[in-house]
Amino acid sequence: DGRLTFYPGNQTVDLPFINFMKRYGTVFLNAYTNSPICCPSRAAMWSGLFTHLTESWNNFKGLDPDYVTWMDLMEKHGYRTQKYGKLDYTSGHHSVSNRVEAWTRDVDFLLRQEGRPMVNLTGDRTHVRVMEADWRNTDKAVNWIKEEAINLTQPFVLYLGLNLPHPYPSPYAGENYGSSTFLTSPYWLRKVTYEAIKIPKWSSLSEMHPVDYYSSYTKNCTGEFTKQEVRSIRAFYYAMCAETDAMLGEVISALRDTGLLKKTIVIFTADHGELAMEHRQFYKMSMYEGSSHVPLLVMGPGIKEQQQVPNVVSLVDIYPTMLDIAKIAVQQNLSGYSLMPLLRGKAENEVSPRGPRPSWVLSEFHGCNVNSSTYMLRTGKWKYIAYSDGRSVVPQLFDLSDDPDELTNVAVKFPVTVHSLDKILRSIVNYPKVSSSVHEYNKRQFMSWKQSLGQNYSNVIANLRWHQDWLKEPKKYENAIDKWL
Repeated sequence: DGRLTFYPGNQTVDLPFINFMKRYGTVFLNAYTNSPICCPSRAAMWSGLFTHLTESWNNFKGLDPDYVTWMDLMEKHGYRTQKYGKLDYTSGHHSVSNRVEAWTRDVDFLLRQEGRPMVNLTGDRTHVRVMEADWRNTDKAVNWIKEEAINLTQPFVLYLGLNLPHPYPSPYAGENYGSSTFLTSPYWLRKVTYEAIKIPKWSSLSEMHPVDYYSSYTKNCTGEFTKQEVRSIRAFYYAMCAETDAMLGEVISALRDTGLLKKTIVIFTADHGELAMEHRQFYKMSMYEGSSHVPLLVMGPGIKEQQQVPNVVSLVDIYPTMLDIAKIAVQQNLSGYSLMPLLRGKAENEVSPRGPRPSWVLSEFHGCNVNSSTYMLRTGKWKYIAYSDGRSVVPQLFDLSDDPDELTNVAVKFPVTVHSLDKILRSIVNYPKVSSSVHEYNKRQFMSWKQSLGQNYSNVIANLRWHQDWLKEPKKYENAIDKWL
């Protein structure tokens, strides 16, 4: 959650290496994901293109495996490149369940797709390496810096993708269930200031926006939660962020130990945030700040120190920024803009060849746990969220300066603002048309998947992540699918 990287969010947990980057570099106060879920978000970051252009509609559909990313271009221009850890931007990954839930989101049924969020404490006060796979990848990156990077005569670009601070799979709910366990050790939990943890205010279920209600239900969050449960989930999430920060620290330390830190640009960001029980939800897939607002910190030669940038930026800006650093000509059709003018502190007087950076960012979502295509425009103090065709689902408008927790939808109160923001949104993306094409895509994909299973279809669909709900009334849900098709 990007808000943890600057005041006041950073009071809840000690993140020494994020703070190090702030001291010696720049922190972006308003950085957003272009799609709040792993694969579509990463597709935007690696391609520099908005989601409706990559057509990365869900966690199963990303970029083609041979897509030319900014790293490929840097390699072509003489950079030595290395990738470790989670990449997750090409098509074909993630579970069958994940796919089918995304395709069937327009079906008229409500089925829980996730395990109820819970916490799990492991090990003792000396247990540091909780997320072992991430630590292994961090070790690989560190060793590469110490053994390879230090001897290079050419410039290098190293990518390290961590899974943390992502909730873990929940075996208690059956192998097909999602990742709803917030897991940490006492070592990390000690770094969290419990008194500073804010318990989010929840609307009553009857007052929730219809899309929020669907999300909360499918994420298994509509039941009763005590304040203690909510506080624990949030504390464990912050502890997982502290463990992530330590991995960042390993990379920074390796660069310092090899004498490379002063001549290396370091960028820290994330594909999406975590709601951690805000708005009666956990996970991502939402345009609320916890899910869509990401960290973005940059330090290195030529980067202004102790700078806080208020401009809205997003992950599509990474692509042109990387090429700008490497002095490679940027193609004209990108959705993003280089961050280098902002990073040098020359925001006002340096304009890119493509003209000035827009005063808005766009995020969109078309995947599971949400029963409508969603589009978010953030500009100035406003966050405008439109759904589907712009008519069948009421839009949301939040004034973030007055209502940072996004509890009051003021769309009805400010019709002129809604009209002008909707006009800007439609000038960027014909969203009713995109929603309609995603709708058709979902049906086509589902039909071909269903046909590929033949007689076995009912059995397979009954045993996906929603099996606990589905098996109560399988005929009812099958009929709902038939009606939709």
